[in-house]
Amino acid sequence: MTKKILTSFILLFTTLIFAQNEKEITVKGKIVDASTQTPLEYATIVFTSTTDASDVTGGITDTKGNYNIKVAAGTYNISYEYIGFKKLTINNKSITSNTNLGTTSLSVDAETLDEIEIVAEKTTVDIRLDKKIYNIGKDLTTAGGTVSDALNNVPSVSVDIEGGISLRGNENVRILINGKPSALAGFGDSNVLSQLPAEAIERVEVITSPSARYDAEGTAGILNIILRQKETLGFNGSINLNAGNPDLVGVATTLNYRTEKFNLFSNIGFRYFDAPRTSDSDTYYFDYLDEDGILQTPEYRQIIEDQDVTRLNRNYNGNIGMEYFLSDKTSLTGSFFYRYGEDADLSTNISERYNGGLVEQTTRYERQNEEDNSYQFALNYITKFDDNGHQLTADFQYVIDKEEQFTFLDENYDFTEDANPEPFQREQIYQTEDQKEYLVQADYVLPIGEDSRFEAGYRGSFQNEVTDYLLEQENITDGSLFVNDTITNVFDYSENVNALYTQYGTKLGKFSFLLGLRLEHTQLKGKIDSRLSDQELNDAFSFPIDTDFDKNYLGLFPTVNLIYNLAKEDQKEESITLGYNRRINRPRGWFINPFPTRSSRTRVFQGNPNLDPAFSSTFDLGYLKRWDKLTLTTSVYYQHETDSFERVQENTGSVTTDGINIIRTIPVNLSTNKRTGAELGVLFNPEKWLRLNSSINFFQFNTEGEFNGVDYSAKNTSWFARFSSKVTLPAKIDWQTNAFYRGARSDAQSDTDGIFSMDLAFSKEIFKDKATLSLNVRDVFNSRKRNSVTTTATERVTSEFQWRQRQITLSMIYRFNQKKDRNRGSRNNNYNGDDEFEG
Repeated sequence: MTKKILTSFILLFTTLIFAQNEKEITVKGKIVDASTQTPLEYATIVFTSTTDASDVTGGITDTKGNYNIKVAAGTYNISYEYIGFKKLTINNKSITSNTNLGTTSLSVDAETLDEIEIVAEKTTVDIRLDKKIYNIGKDLTTAGGTVSDALNNVPSVSVDIEGGISLRGNENVRILINGKPSALAGFGDSNVLSQLPAEAIERVEVITSPSARYDAEGTAGILNIILRQKETLGFNGSINLNAGNPDLVGVATTLNYRTEKFNLFSNIGFRYFDAPRTSDSDTYYFDYLDEDGILQTPEYRQIIEDQDVTRLNRNYNGNIGMEYFLSDKTSLTGSFFYRYGEDADLSTNISERYNGGLVEQTTRYERQNEEDNSYQFALNYITKFDDNGHQLTADFQYVIDKEEQFTFLDENYDFTEDANPEPFQREQIYQTEDQKEYLVQADYVLPIGEDSRFEAGYRGSFQNEVTDYLLEQENITDGSLFVNDTITNVFDYSENVNALYTQYGTKLGKFSFLLGLRLEHTQLKGKIDSRLSDQELNDAFSFPIDTDFDKNYLGLFPTVNLIYNLAKEDQKEESITLGYNRRINRPRGWFINPFPTRSSRTRVFQGNPNLDPAFSSTFDLGYLKRWDKLTLTTSVYYQHETDSFERVQENTGSVTTDGINIIRTIPVNLSTNKRTGAELGVLFNPEKWLRLNSSINFFQFNTEGEFNGVDYSAKNTSWFARFSSKVTLPAKIDWQTNAFYRGARSDAQSDTDGIFSMDLAFSKEIFKDKATLSLNVRDVFNSRKRNSVTTTATERVTSEFQWRQRQITLSMIYRFNQKKDRNRGSRNNNYNGDDEFEG
């Protein structure tokens, strides 16, 4: 079976060079499906000389099933092959003149198709020296969904209700696309992944113990998303249509044209959706002592807020590129990616204020329009010096992103007992963010013997972000607008990283290891251009800040990955892995910009330019056991992080015009964070028609540290689990159920309840398996809501937050000049990761 597929793929990707004879003869014909008489596109025809087995000539059919091949006069064994069909061979065919072999019919090989389908339908996991590779297969619940939806079904990974991605409960995870930072993953903003279709994913690599090849960023580890790309010769592609409720309309197309010298590929999509969001909060205010020790009584004892947000999003994205084969072992790939996003959000916040009874009600309106343009240019060069893995790759990437945002804020009284209330100011905010990033990378791989490999490389990443923020407020006396000098600013922030690495891996019997060392120099540089003086800025933000900083860090990041194969030769895979790595967490621009947000008068987020990078050391011990129908994976881990980032809430000491305390959330380096955990995953395929997949993660963290004289130390234990089942029903209907539960968790200030959600999906192949129709419901019970209680020295806030409501989606994907997904090949997009060294 394997030999058949391998032979077919080799013939599809390589036009055989035929020996010239004194007389060339043209052989024509056509190949069709015996049952339907439809042409078989890109079927292979092989002519093998009966006198010299090494004399092989061949070709493939066009989109109409026709072939036209030149051969030398002689006698041949002619074979006809197509994946999923029975091979047909005609022996001792004499060809002495131009010949038309007519129409040849191939019959479906049911046994082969079943074997192929079983392999592709499984959600498999491969354990490598530094990663787990999840071939996510055909996940019905993500049909019409996004990359974020697909990631939420990967073991060890969870996506919270706000779109934040965490690995083993740790949010500091690095997102890569095809092994590199990419505009497709955004500039540290994982919400961008909610704009990309899930169907684009080939596999997800969960790298909890990254080798030295990878950037040291991300204390939790790395999620490397490998995108699909077709390899079939000729022209092929697919069209994906989606519609749903709340309003969702999407179309995406993948087109590919491949010859022996080049491969043209493109992915183009449009997505419009309404993502309504709701939140409710009940805040109770305590009496408190101010800085002078005087007891203060709040203006209001209780405030209840009810917020509804309508979010209309229009997203366009396109990727086009060409891979050119300079020789059999050398290729150059260039690609261009563009994304345009247009958002229109309308927020209505009704606020009720109590002192015993209701004394005031207001409605606050926030209208925000945003446009986002992203461009990415990428070049990749690869040359293979031999077939044993000796190769050199070089990459260059340039990314431009520009975001323009306009926000209008207005608040009015619906009811008040105050005879002469202070009117609210209208506000207008103009904000632009210009971001640029250069990436230069080179990697060299040298095999040493059959079981060893040496690697070395360089990566330079240079990012710059300029945020221009202008706040205009209303002059109550005449209604005109004036610039607020205390908030308006320009923040110029750069992050430059230069890195060198080397690593060596070898296999010694059943034992393998991969040792690496990475040297990184990090420069964090920022300048705040404000109309306020440095002293005025310090007074305004209640803590001293550096308005022009240039911080440099030089670090060594060792990695150790070990694997021991326990299985005997006649057994399935069984292995133990042990990993150690040191990582860094660099603060992003919005974590450093000290100017507060304005979406709420009473609650603001404020960056901290005094933030330093956090460093972590992690140990990971894993075990894998694979039986015929069952795969078991488990691991335990320990992480010690210094200067870890934590967000704390505190009273600024300022109040609004109507006497409400202003509370800010600010990130700080909160000393140490110790995290321990364990995870268990089970994949079970008892029958061809049934697939079961479950995993559970248990973790505990212990944070120690204080800020502004307040101790924020906390100890918390939490867990999350998921279960998935897929059943094949009669009439070729597939039914999939996904369930997820995240346990309750706590930190120094907040207690959050557990969250349960469940997804359902059904699909059916139509149009002779050329199309798939899917219906899915995400969050069936509309239960994906975060309920929490936050307590500080001045208040207690009870809140409920829902980022996205239940979504019902109808999706259809139509494939042309392709077989069903189970027969589809994929490329690695020139990504050459450590998965080549299995040990």
